[in-house]
Amino acid sequence: MKELLLIAVGAALVNNVVLSQFLGLCPFLGVSKNVKTASGMGAAVVFVITISSLVTSIIYNGILVNFHLEYLQTMAFILVIAALVQLVELFMKKNMPPLHKTMGIYLPLITTNCAVLGAALTNVSKNYGIIQSVVNGIGISVGFTIAIVMLAGIREKIKYNDIPESFKGSPIILITAGLMAIAFFGFAGLI
Repeated sequence: MKELLLIAVGAALVNNVVLSQFLGLCPFLGVSKNVKTASGMGAAVVFVITISSLVTSIIYNGILVNFHLEYLQTMAFILVIAALVQLVELFMKKNMPPLHKTMGIYLPLITTNCAVLGAALTNVSKNYGIIQSVVNGIGISVGFTIAIVMLAGIREKIKYNDIPESFKGSPIILITAGLMAIAFFGFAGLI
């Protein structure tokens, strides 16, 4: 149990997928304009990364390793991720139309979100079993959600500040993301 807790905390805070590994920056910067949209994206990523960690671990350990087809891992992982994103998109389109419309192109982009593929490849590279892979997936996705919601909250407050003209828009957002990354380095001694 202690090992699983260390995996989850390490993935969420110490090795945050966005702020330490710099994966998943497209939705991180694109969908973080308000907290509601960022929370919706975070929930979608939690679902996709957690389920894809489970399924890719089963496929890798149960099929690819047994038949010595490890070289097909990236292709197999991408197919699993694409299928899961389609399920999430269909669910949101039917049950949450306003959020689906707000997220726009960024929801299908979860398919190409390198954080999702990075989670599956991390599980393989660290030789995690099924339970460890799922816990790592949960930790990675929670870390992503924490980062995107924090940036969204900061961006909502930045709108009301007096920012020099040359820093308005993308520059101040990138500076903010950089400062968040520096702050998350404080968790490095945690584990």
